[in-house]
Amino acid sequence: MRIDKYTWVVRLFKTRTLATKACDTEKVKLNGDFVKPSKLITVGDEISIKIIPIWRRFKVLDIPKSRIGAKLVNQYLLETTTAADLQLLEEVQQQQHQNKLLGIKGRPTKKVRRDLDKLND
Repeated sequence: MRIDKYTWVVRLFKTRTLATKACDTEKVKLNGDFVKPSKLITVGDEISIKIIPIWRRFKVLDIPKSRIGAKLVNQYLLETTTAADLQLLEEVQQQQHQNKLLGIKGRPTKKVRRDLDKLND
């Protein structure tokens, strides 16, 4: 099975298009190497997906015939990401959520940067 289809089938990506784009933008690795969406996978391969700031790692246990339900994912995929990495991911997502609630969206504009510089002077 193709890696873009597999990552969609086991619900690592919401759509197949997102899975393909992730492969094209080097956010997916197969056994440590960046791959194209058409790369075939086998049982025992390790898939890594970049979710800023970490790489989530999964081991392929089996290959399903079609998209599976969320409850069945653990029969086909085993997450091997360390607990420390998962904790870091949780902290970053929590911080992003807090920033969103406060109305902070990404980088400051030029005007906001000038205002901040005036406050710091």
